Amino acid sequence: QIFSKFGYVLKIVMFNKNNQFQALLQYSDAMNAYYAKMSLDGQCIYTGCCTLRIDFSKLTRLKIKYNNDKSRDFTRNDLPFGNGQRTLDTSLAAIFATQNTIFSSYAGAAGFASPLGFPQGSATLSAASGQMAIAGIPRNSVLLVSNLNPEAITPYGLFILFGVYGDVHRVKIMFKNRGIALVQMADATQAQLAINHLDGQRLYGRIMRTTLSKYQTVQLPREGQEDKGLTKDYSNSPLHRFKNPSSKNFQNIFPPSATLHLSNIPPSVTVDDLKNLFASKGSTVRGFRFFQKDCKMALIRLGSVEEAVHALIELHDHDFGENQHLRVSFSKSTI
Repeated sequence: QIFSKFGYVLKIVMFNKNNQFQALLQYSDAMNAYYAKMSLDGQCIYTGCCTLRIDFSKLTRLKIKYNNDKSRDFTRNDLPFGNGQRTLDTSLAAIFATQNTIFSSYAGAAGFASPLGFPQGSATLSAASGQMAIAGIPRNSVLLVSNLNPEAITPYGLFILFGVYGDVHRVKIMFKNRGIALVQMADATQAQLAINHLDGQRLYGRIMRTTLSKYQTVQLPREGQEDKGLTKDYSNSPLHRFKNPSSKNFQNIFPPSATLHLSNIPPSVTVDDLKNLFASKGSTVRGFRFFQKDCKMALIRLGSVEEAVHALIELHDHDFGENQHLRVSFSKSTI
Protein backbone atom coordinates (compact mmCIF):
# COMPACT_ATOMS: atom_id res chain seq x y z
CA GLN A 1 0.00 0.00 0.00
CA ILE A 2 2.85 2.39 0.78
CA PHE A 3 4.89 1.61 -2.32
CA SER A 4 1.95 1.35 -4.74
CA LYS A 5 1.65 5.11 -4.45
CA PHE A 6 4.70 5.41 -6.71
CA GLY A 7 3.82 2.82 -9.36
CA TYR A 8 2.60 -0.71 -9.97
CA VAL A 9 4.23 -3.17 -7.57
CA LEU A 10 4.78 -6.54 -9.26
CA LYS A 11 6.32 -8.65 -6.49
CA ILE A 12 7.40 -8.53 -2.84
CA VAL A 13 9.54 -10.93 -0.79
CA MET A 14 10.13 -10.41 2.95
CA PHE A 15 12.79 -12.11 5.08
CA ASN A 16 15.07 -11.78 8.11
CA LYS A 17 18.78 -11.20 7.49
CA ASN A 18 21.51 -10.06 9.89
CA ASN A 19 18.86 -9.73 12.62
CA GLN A 20 16.97 -7.25 10.47
CA PHE A 21 13.54 -7.50 8.89
CA GLN A 22 14.06 -6.83 5.18
CA ALA A 23 12.11 -6.92 1.94
CA LEU A 24 12.74 -6.96 -1.79
CA LEU A 25 10.18 -5.15 -3.93
CA GLN A 26 9.97 -5.20 -7.73
CA TYR A 27 8.27 -2.43 -9.70
CA SER A 28 7.11 -2.65 -13.30
CA ASP A 29 9.31 0.33 -14.16
CA ALA A 30 12.75 1.47 -12.96
CA MET A 31 11.57 5.07 -12.78
CA ASN A 32 8.91 4.08 -10.21
CA ALA A 33 11.62 2.45 -8.08
CA TYR A 34 13.70 5.60 -8.24
CA TYR A 35 10.81 7.84 -7.20
CA ALA A 36 9.92 5.53 -4.31
CA LYS A 37 13.50 5.53 -3.04
CA MET A 38 13.80 9.31 -3.27
CA SER A 39 10.50 9.88 -1.47
CA LEU A 40 10.48 7.14 1.18
CA ASP A 41 14.10 6.52 2.19
CA GLY A 42 14.45 7.67 5.80
CA GLN A 43 10.69 8.03 6.36
CA CYS A 44 9.02 6.42 9.38
CA ILE A 45 6.00 4.20 8.75
CA TYR A 46 4.74 5.00 12.23
CA THR A 47 5.61 7.96 14.44
CA GLY A 48 9.16 7.45 15.60
CA CYS A 49 9.50 3.83 14.50
CA CYS A 50 9.75 1.51 11.50
CA THR A 51 12.19 3.82 9.68
CA LEU A 52 12.60 2.76 6.07
CA ARG A 53 16.13 2.27 4.71
CA ILE A 54 15.89 1.83 0.93
CA ASP A 55 18.53 1.02 -1.66
CA PHE A 56 18.64 -0.49 -5.13
CA SER A 57 19.06 -4.27 -5.27
CA LYS A 58 21.56 -6.07 -7.46
CA LEU A 59 18.75 -8.38 -8.55
CA THR A 60 16.92 -7.46 -11.74
CA ARG A 61 13.79 -9.50 -11.00
CA LEU A 62 12.23 -11.64 -8.27
CA LYS A 63 11.12 -15.27 -8.58
CA ILE A 64 7.99 -15.93 -6.52
CA LYS A 65 6.75 -19.48 -5.84
CA TYR A 66 4.08 -18.80 -3.22
CA ASN A 67 1.49 -16.13 -2.47
CA ASN A 68 1.48 -15.89 1.32
CA ASP A 69 2.48 -13.63 4.21
CA LYS A 70 6.17 -13.61 3.19
CA SER A 71 6.05 -13.44 -0.60
CA ARG A 72 3.57 -12.21 -3.15
CA ASP A 73 3.36 -12.00 -6.93
CA PHE A 74 0.60 -9.48 -7.64
CA THR A 75 0.50 -10.48 -11.32
CA ARG A 76 -0.47 -14.09 -10.50
CA ASN A 77 -3.35 -15.17 -8.31
CA ASP A 78 -2.88 -18.87 -9.15
CA LEU A 79 0.22 -19.46 -7.03
CA PRO A 80 -0.16 -21.81 -4.04
CA PHE A 81 -0.07 -20.56 -0.45
CA GLY A 82 2.94 -22.76 0.24
CA ASN A 83 1.63 -25.31 2.75
CA GLY A 84 -1.21 -26.91 0.90
CA GLN A 85 -3.73 -24.21 1.76
CA ARG A 86 -5.96 -22.50 -0.75
CA THR A 87 -4.63 -20.03 -3.29
CA LEU A 88 -5.85 -16.45 -3.08
CA ASP A 89 -9.20 -15.95 -4.72
CA THR A 90 -8.54 -12.84 -6.77
CA SER A 91 -5.69 -10.57 -7.70
CA LEU A 92 -7.48 -7.79 -5.86
CA ALA A 93 -7.46 -9.87 -2.68
CA ALA A 94 -3.77 -10.52 -3.23
CA ILE A 95 -3.11 -6.81 -3.08
CA PHE A 96 -5.34 -5.88 -0.15
CA ALA A 97 -4.61 -8.96 1.97
CA THR A 98 -1.25 -7.45 2.89
CA GLN A 99 -2.66 -4.61 4.97
CA ASN A 100 -2.34 -6.47 8.30
CA THR A 101 0.64 -8.66 7.47
CA ILE A 102 3.28 -6.37 5.94
CA PHE A 103 4.42 -5.21 9.36
CA SER A 104 3.97 -8.26 11.57
CA SER A 105 4.81 -6.44 14.82
CA TYR A 106 1.83 -4.15 14.20
CA ALA A 107 -0.62 -6.83 13.04
CA GLY A 108 -4.16 -5.66 13.35
CA ALA A 109 -3.38 -2.03 12.61
CA ALA A 110 -6.41 -0.45 11.08
CA GLY A 111 -7.20 2.43 8.78
CA PHE A 112 -4.77 1.95 5.92
CA ALA A 113 -5.85 3.74 2.77
CA SER A 114 -6.13 1.44 -0.22
CA PRO A 115 -3.24 1.26 -2.72
CA LEU A 116 -3.38 4.05 -5.28
CA GLY A 117 -6.32 5.44 -3.35
CA PHE A 118 -4.53 8.26 -1.57
CA PRO A 119 -6.13 11.67 -2.05
CA GLN A 120 -4.16 13.99 -4.27
CA GLY A 121 -1.86 16.24 -2.27
CA SER A 122 -1.60 14.16 0.90
CA ALA A 123 -1.77 10.58 2.10
CA THR A 124 -2.21 9.54 5.71
CA LEU A 125 -1.48 6.06 7.02
CA SER A 126 -3.04 5.56 10.44
CA ALA A 127 -2.16 2.72 12.79
CA ALA A 128 -2.73 1.61 16.35
CA SER A 129 0.66 2.97 17.41
CA GLY A 130 0.26 6.42 15.90
CA GLN A 131 -0.06 8.26 12.62
CA MET A 132 2.31 9.31 9.90
CA ALA A 133 1.57 11.49 6.89
CA ILE A 134 3.53 10.81 3.71
CA ALA A 135 3.63 13.79 1.42
CA GLY A 136 1.47 13.11 -1.61
CA ILE A 137 2.41 13.76 -5.20
CA PRO A 138 0.04 16.34 -6.72
CA ARG A 139 -0.91 16.05 -10.36
CA ASN A 140 0.70 19.35 -11.30
CA SER A 141 4.07 19.20 -13.07
CA VAL A 142 4.51 22.96 -13.62
CA LEU A 143 6.79 24.84 -11.24
CA LEU A 144 6.66 28.51 -10.29
CA VAL A 145 10.24 29.76 -9.90
CA SER A 146 10.65 33.23 -8.40
CA ASN A 147 13.21 35.71 -7.07
CA LEU A 148 15.39 35.12 -10.11
CA ASN A 149 18.05 37.54 -11.28
CA PRO A 150 16.49 39.05 -14.44
CA GLU A 151 19.89 40.20 -15.71
CA ALA A 152 21.38 36.69 -15.73
CA ILE A 153 18.63 34.11 -16.04
CA THR A 154 17.71 32.48 -19.37
CA PRO A 155 15.27 29.74 -20.37
CA TYR A 156 18.23 27.54 -21.32
CA GLY A 157 19.86 28.06 -17.92
CA LEU A 158 16.69 26.95 -16.12
CA PHE A 159 16.34 24.02 -18.53
CA ILE A 160 19.85 22.76 -17.71
CA LEU A 161 19.58 23.28 -13.94
CA PHE A 162 16.11 21.80 -13.46
CA GLY A 163 17.06 19.07 -15.93
CA VAL A 164 19.32 17.58 -13.24
CA TYR A 165 16.15 16.46 -11.42
CA GLY A 166 13.86 15.55 -14.30
CA ASP A 167 13.16 16.09 -17.98
CA VAL A 168 12.15 19.72 -18.59
CA HIS A 169 9.57 20.11 -21.36
CA ARG A 170 8.99 23.88 -21.39
CA VAL A 171 10.33 27.04 -19.75
CA LYS A 172 8.68 30.45 -19.71
CA ILE A 173 10.23 33.58 -18.20
CA MET A 174 7.48 36.14 -17.57
CA PHE A 175 7.56 38.94 -20.13
CA LYS A 176 6.55 41.67 -17.66
CA ASN A 177 8.48 40.30 -14.67
CA ARG A 178 11.77 38.66 -15.67
CA GLY A 179 12.36 37.54 -12.07
CA ILE A 180 9.61 34.91 -12.33
CA ALA A 181 9.49 31.80 -14.53
CA LEU A 182 7.40 28.69 -15.15
CA VAL A 183 9.17 25.35 -15.60
CA GLN A 184 7.19 22.38 -16.89
CA MET A 185 8.63 18.99 -15.89
CA ALA A 186 7.82 15.64 -17.52
CA ASP A 187 5.64 14.61 -14.58
CA ALA A 188 4.52 15.64 -11.10
CA THR A 189 7.06 13.52 -9.24
CA GLN A 190 9.97 15.11 -11.07
CA ALA A 191 8.48 18.50 -10.24
CA GLN A 192 8.46 17.57 -6.54
CA LEU A 193 12.07 16.38 -6.72
CA ALA A 194 13.10 19.69 -8.23
CA ILE A 195 11.34 21.57 -5.43
CA ASN A 196 13.04 19.40 -2.80
CA HIS A 197 16.51 20.08 -4.22
CA LEU A 198 16.31 23.60 -5.65
CA ASP A 199 13.99 25.64 -3.45
CA GLY A 200 16.20 28.01 -1.47
CA GLN A 201 19.23 27.50 -3.71
CA ARG A 202 21.31 30.59 -4.40
CA LEU A 203 21.42 31.40 -8.13
CA TYR A 204 23.14 34.44 -9.64
CA GLY A 205 23.22 36.20 -6.28
CA ARG A 206 19.60 35.59 -5.30
CA ILE A 207 17.82 32.95 -3.20
CA MET A 208 15.62 31.13 -5.69
CA ARG A 209 12.12 30.10 -4.58
CA THR A 210 10.57 27.05 -6.20
CA THR A 211 7.02 25.85 -5.65
CA LEU A 212 4.13 24.30 -7.57
CA SER A 213 2.30 26.56 -10.01
CA LYS A 214 -1.46 26.82 -10.39
CA TYR A 215 -1.00 26.16 -14.12
CA GLN A 216 -1.24 22.66 -15.58
CA THR A 217 0.89 23.42 -18.64
CA VAL A 218 3.15 26.14 -20.03
CA GLN A 219 1.51 27.73 -23.05
CA LEU A 220 3.66 28.54 -26.07
CA PRO A 221 3.27 32.09 -27.44
CA ARG A 222 0.67 32.58 -30.13
CA GLU A 223 1.83 33.45 -33.62
CA GLY A 224 2.70 37.12 -33.73
CA GLN A 225 2.72 37.47 -29.94
CA GLU A 226 5.71 39.38 -28.57
CA ASP A 227 7.87 37.04 -26.51
CA LYS A 228 11.53 37.95 -27.14
CA GLY A 229 12.59 34.31 -26.84
CA LEU A 230 11.46 34.00 -23.22
CA THR A 231 9.38 30.85 -23.84
CA LYS A 232 11.13 27.71 -25.04
CA ASP A 233 9.93 24.18 -25.80
CA TYR A 234 12.46 21.49 -24.85
CA SER A 235 10.13 18.47 -25.02
CA ASN A 236 12.24 16.83 -27.74
CA SER A 237 15.65 17.90 -26.46
CA PRO A 238 18.46 15.34 -26.75
CA LEU A 239 19.79 16.64 -23.41
CA HIS A 240 17.07 14.97 -21.33
CA ARG A 241 18.78 12.79 -18.71
CA PHE A 242 15.89 10.43 -17.90
CA LYS A 243 14.45 9.23 -21.20
CA ASN A 244 16.02 5.79 -20.76
CA PRO A 245 14.40 3.99 -17.77
CA SER A 246 17.59 1.96 -17.22
CA SER A 247 19.85 5.03 -17.16
CA LYS A 248 22.31 5.27 -14.28
CA ASN A 249 21.24 8.90 -13.96
CA PHE A 250 18.34 7.72 -11.79
CA GLN A 251 20.80 6.46 -9.17
CA ASN A 252 23.04 9.52 -9.27
CA ILE A 253 20.85 12.48 -8.44
CA PHE A 254 22.13 14.57 -5.54
CA PRO A 255 21.48 18.02 -4.06
CA PRO A 256 23.53 20.92 -5.41
CA SER A 257 27.08 20.64 -4.09
CA ALA A 258 30.44 22.33 -4.56
CA THR A 259 31.82 19.11 -6.09
CA LEU A 260 30.79 18.27 -9.65
CA HIS A 261 30.97 14.92 -11.42
CA LEU A 262 32.33 15.21 -14.96
CA SER A 263 31.98 12.50 -17.59
CA ASN A 264 32.46 11.92 -21.31
CA ILE A 265 35.89 13.59 -21.16
CA PRO A 266 37.94 13.00 -24.34
CA PRO A 267 41.38 11.33 -23.90
CA SER A 268 43.13 14.41 -25.29
CA VAL A 269 41.77 16.70 -22.53
CA THR A 270 44.18 17.24 -19.61
CA VAL A 271 43.74 18.33 -15.99
CA ASP A 272 44.93 21.82 -16.87
CA ASP A 273 42.52 21.99 -19.81
CA LEU A 274 39.57 21.30 -17.51
CA LYS A 275 40.77 23.62 -14.74
CA ASN A 276 41.21 26.43 -17.29
CA LEU A 277 37.79 25.72 -18.78
CA PHE A 278 36.06 26.11 -15.42
CA ALA A 279 38.19 29.14 -14.50
CA SER A 280 37.12 30.79 -17.75
CA LYS A 281 33.52 30.67 -16.49
CA GLY A 282 34.40 32.40 -13.24
CA SER A 283 34.88 29.29 -11.11
CA THR A 284 37.54 28.92 -8.42
CA VAL A 285 38.95 25.39 -8.68
CA ARG A 286 39.75 24.01 -5.20
CA GLY A 287 40.42 20.40 -6.17
CA PHE A 288 40.45 17.99 -9.09
CA ARG A 289 40.75 14.23 -9.48
CA PHE A 290 40.43 11.88 -12.43
CA PHE A 291 38.83 8.50 -11.72
CA GLN A 292 41.65 5.93 -11.50
CA LYS A 293 39.94 3.29 -13.61
CA ASP A 294 38.32 5.63 -16.09
CA CYS A 295 39.90 8.90 -17.20
CA LYS A 296 36.70 9.77 -19.04
CA MET A 297 35.33 10.79 -15.63
CA ALA A 298 36.56 13.19 -12.95
CA LEU A 299 35.55 15.15 -9.86
CA ILE A 300 36.12 18.89 -9.61
CA ARG A 301 35.58 20.91 -6.42
CA LEU A 302 34.75 24.59 -6.81
CA GLY A 303 34.76 27.51 -4.39
CA SER A 304 31.08 27.26 -3.39
CA VAL A 305 27.81 25.51 -4.16
CA GLU A 306 26.63 28.58 -6.05
CA GLU A 307 29.76 28.51 -8.22
CA ALA A 308 29.11 24.85 -9.00
CA VAL A 309 25.49 25.61 -9.96
CA HIS A 310 26.66 28.34 -12.33
CA ALA A 311 29.38 26.07 -13.79
CA LEU A 312 26.92 23.23 -14.37
CA ILE A 313 24.60 25.58 -16.27
CA GLU A 314 27.48 26.95 -18.34
CA LEU A 315 29.40 23.75 -19.06
CA HIS A 316 26.98 20.83 -19.19
CA ASP A 317 27.05 19.69 -22.85
CA HIS A 318 30.21 21.74 -23.52
CA ASP A 319 31.51 20.80 -26.98
CA PHE A 320 35.13 19.63 -26.99
CA GLY A 321 34.93 19.09 -30.76
CA GLU A 322 34.55 15.90 -32.79
CA ASN A 323 31.10 15.32 -31.24
CA GLN A 324 32.52 15.01 -27.71
CA HIS A 325 30.24 16.75 -25.20
CA LEU A 326 30.99 17.15 -21.50
CA ARG A 327 28.43 15.79 -19.02
CA VAL A 328 28.18 17.58 -15.66
CA SER A 329 26.18 16.65 -12.55
CA PHE A 330 26.32 17.25 -8.81
CA SER A 331 28.33 14.74 -6.78
CA LYS A 332 27.86 13.32 -3.28
CA SER A 333 31.64 12.91 -3.01
CA THR A 334 34.13 15.48 -1.77
CA ILE A 335 37.78 15.89 -2.73
